[in-house]
Amino acid sequence: MKTIILYKNVYKAMLFLSTLLLIISCEGFLDEDPGTLIDSDYIYSTEEGLKSGVVSLYKFNRDRYDTNIQDFMGAVLMQSRSDLTFSRTGYTGLMGRYQRGISPIDLGTNFTSRLFWKHFYNITNKATSIINAAENLEGLDEDAKKQIIAEAKFFRANSYFFLYRMYNNIYVNAETITVDNAFDVVETSSTEEEIFSLLNSDLEYAIENLDWNVTYGKVSKGTAKHVKAKVAMWEGNWAEAKKQALDVIEDPMSPHSLVATTADVFKGNKNNSEQLFVVQSQDDVLGGGNTTMMNANFVTQYFQISGIEANIEQGGRGFSRVLPNNYLLGLLAEDPNDTRDDDTYFRLKYYYTSGPNVGQEIEIYKPISPANPNGIQYQRYYQRLHPSCIKFAEEDDNPESYLQRSNIMVYRLAETYLIAAEAMMRSTGDPLPYINAIRVRAKAAPVAVVNEQVILDERARELSFEGQRWFTLKRMGQDVINRQIRNYAGDGDFFPANNGVKDPRANWQDHFINWPIFQEDLDLLGSNYPQNLGY
Repeated sequence: MKTIILYKNVYKAMLFLSTLLLIISCEGFLDEDPGTLIDSDYIYSTEEGLKSGVVSLYKFNRDRYDTNIQDFMGAVLMQSRSDLTFSRTGYTGLMGRYQRGISPIDLGTNFTSRLFWKHFYNITNKATSIINAAENLEGLDEDAKKQIIAEAKFFRANSYFFLYRMYNNIYVNAETITVDNAFDVVETSSTEEEIFSLLNSDLEYAIENLDWNVTYGKVSKGTAKHVKAKVAMWEGNWAEAKKQALDVIEDPMSPHSLVATTADVFKGNKNNSEQLFVVQSQDDVLGGGNTTMMNANFVTQYFQISGIEANIEQGGRGFSRVLPNNYLLGLLAEDPNDTRDDDTYFRLKYYYTSGPNVGQEIEIYKPISPANPNGIQYQRYYQRLHPSCIKFAEEDDNPESYLQRSNIMVYRLAETYLIAAEAMMRSTGDPLPYINAIRVRAKAAPVAVVNEQVILDERARELSFEGQRWFTLKRMGQDVINRQIRNYAGDGDFFPANNGVKDPRANWQDHFINWPIFQEDLDLLGSNYPQNLGY
């Protein structure tokens, strides 16, 4: 027993004291000098050290996408657990179908602990150390101090916000972890009042001290206001959500505007007027990020068909793990003029690139449908010809590799417009101009009425596969997430091989609205610390 207790204490100390050593992988694209291993004395006692510590937060934030766990699950897991997707196969499929990640001790929960729980607590601990050191460091230039603290507070708030939305029973802390307090026991989770108080305080400071115009890749005043609006939506503070969203959209100082067409949103490196925060990866740059299979997970294996080679125009080299389901495709098809399913956000059709049929559409497999109740090799259709999300395909990708280094859009102005529309719908103001700005950009007909389902449907068309859907359903409440998952998740009778024990509609249980806390993480906390209900 003593050995077990000693191991837990050592593990806990290592977890918390990791904040004392920051491995700096400086982003060349943030104009910082590259470094290697820098001791904590330098980090917390000099202006340059603190600035390097802030750069490290960008690197650590990107780690979730870069980590090669089960086909880069950290980048695609939230998309797989949705009412808009079909999780075809692989471990991500098991997670997306609620066959794993559903108890405190299963392997899937171990994965989510590493990719989310430990990941975001690592960022919050490092951010807190930087904030407190900057506040107490004598002689620090005042402008530099405010910038350092503002960026660190944004990352702390953003990380705690993700943890709260995913796990609910979290603890927040604004005290630097030291040798003296590393073994203090966290007895219980924080209250909602404590959580939102810290989130709002951090974001208000960030908003006050960040600039509108920043180096591409850095967080800005617009980024902080967007997240503040999202936090307000979770609080049900519609007036605050509306205010922050409208500031980003309409403030004369805001550099943000919707790009002209849906084809422009994810074009190139995403450095456009619509982006609010992009996780950057660059070739041949120290700290430029690792390759991932994010795009490959969302694109079918069409290149397995004779007469077509993997090419960037048709999505690159795909692995067909997580695909748009028929519910989402039906939403996109409601307006025939909607450009979001016209090779901008999704690719619906594939064409031969060699042989006698060059340029012709490939139609060798048929899905199950009312006109074709048995399908013609429907499993091959899902694997090789099913529509794909191509938001993460890059123009300079290598079509011969599943692994790509891609910039990842995290927050963008289209969501800000939809937040403004929903906040007005739930309080005061006219939501129509804001939701219709998104629809008109996609050449879809304007809507005349806005209600909760209209908001949900438009968020599906515009933001699907960007990692937001799960949180939107949860925010709208148990009844909404139950209805959407139990009616639409997966592809049901269109893919009968995944009925029964593989059907996410049947597997869904109410308490899955909160993810389980991994038992080993729970064991490091106080004996009274609560597991989420139902686990």
